Amino acid sequence: MPFNLPHLESLRALTPDGRLLFTTRCARLFAYGMLSVVLVLYLKAVRLSEDRIGLLLMLTLLGDTVISLWLTTTADHFGRRRTLLAGALLMALAGVVFAATDDFWLLLLAATVGVISPSGNEVGPFLSVEQAALAQAVPNERRTEVFAWYNLVGSLATALGALCGGALTQWLQNQGVSEAESYRPLAVGYAMIGLLLAVLFTRLSPAAEAPLAAREETPGEELRRRFGLHRSFWVVVKLSCLFALDAFGGGFVVQSVVAYWFSLRFGVEPAAIGAIFLGANVVAGFSGLAAARVARRIGLLNTMIVTHLPSNVLLLLVPLMPNLPLAVLVLLLRFSISQMDVPTRQSYTVAVVDPDERSAAAGVTGVARSVGSAVAPTLAMLLLANPALLGVPFFLAGGIKIMYDLLLYRSFAAVRPEEERKG
Repeated sequence: MPFNLPHLESLRALTPDGRLLFTTRCARLFAYGMLSVVLVLYLKAVRLSEDRIGLLLMLTLLGDTVISLWLTTTADHFGRRRTLLAGALLMALAGVVFAATDDFWLLLLAATVGVISPSGNEVGPFLSVEQAALAQAVPNERRTEVFAWYNLVGSLATALGALCGGALTQWLQNQGVSEAESYRPLAVGYAMIGLLLAVLFTRLSPAAEAPLAAREETPGEELRRRFGLHRSFWVVVKLSCLFALDAFGGGFVVQSVVAYWFSLRFGVEPAAIGAIFLGANVVAGFSGLAAARVARRIGLLNTMIVTHLPSNVLLLLVPLMPNLPLAVLVLLLRFSISQMDVPTRQSYTVAVVDPDERSAAAGVTGVARSVGSAVAPTLAMLLLANPALLGVPFFLAGGIKIMYDLLLYRSFAAVRPEEERKG
């Protein structure tokens, strides 16, 4: 059967707010990709030890978690535009500090309070709030396709950012700039993109805000006020626990850590690392489009499982490859299917909750993922400090993520979105 892209009608039907959110997604993921491929290399260049780098990465994710939980669970009441604006300013703040100093404690403070992405993937409140706004702007049957395109443009932006980040630092080093100084312009660029996002978010219209819903007072109203949830509270709790397990496994192989692994294992230079992750993110993005088609045939949850399991087997194989070309090939094969669960997971999460719970549900599950992934980079860096343990982060990541796939299917096989029940 020939491969067909999801219908472009789903994009043509986007409101001006929807198109703006696609633009902010591209700008943000470009910044994340640009900085993530050199983040650990930069911290090593300013003479931080592996344990301090691991601590900084952990607190980066934990800080984002706390801030995201606070912002996303109040976004539908505080205002989605205001929430996104606050996140953009925190992103700019972190970039300024990383560009201005190599003092460990200041970097630690900026990483904890600000928004920095060690993985190249979404952090902060942005994704949860944007998903909620997009979900209410399209029909249910088009939601997964829109999310697939949304993830594709993000993956392409991450890929381009990774390529530009690696190429720029390599060019500066070839011009005689010291290793540490060659990375600082990327932090400046990161801060400037944060300011650009702040300007763009001010252009969102009131239509992007949560719908007003009159609800009767119930015993769960206090929980709703605190967490933005009511009917779907326990569904979100169970999803959050499982997503945290998946993210814990993924935390061992975040983009910054894998970039450092390639440098240690094969002596790969920054420009080549950027090219590797350009390819990885491009194939990952297009795989998300295929996910929308698959989900129409077998359902969102089944698509998440049948694509994620084999990708985790491939993850286990990466460190077993004897040379760089084979390691890159297996990594690219893994990325060609590993991200097919992303748009389906996002669509499934907002589909099984009420419309006025969507920002909170996406936020709480996103925070759970951040908590789950926070400790793993620290452990990964400690493992990478021992040459005999270079492959262990990949083995732990693959094994844990396979366990997640099995538990997810067991727990939610009977929970189907409304559009699938109608079908």
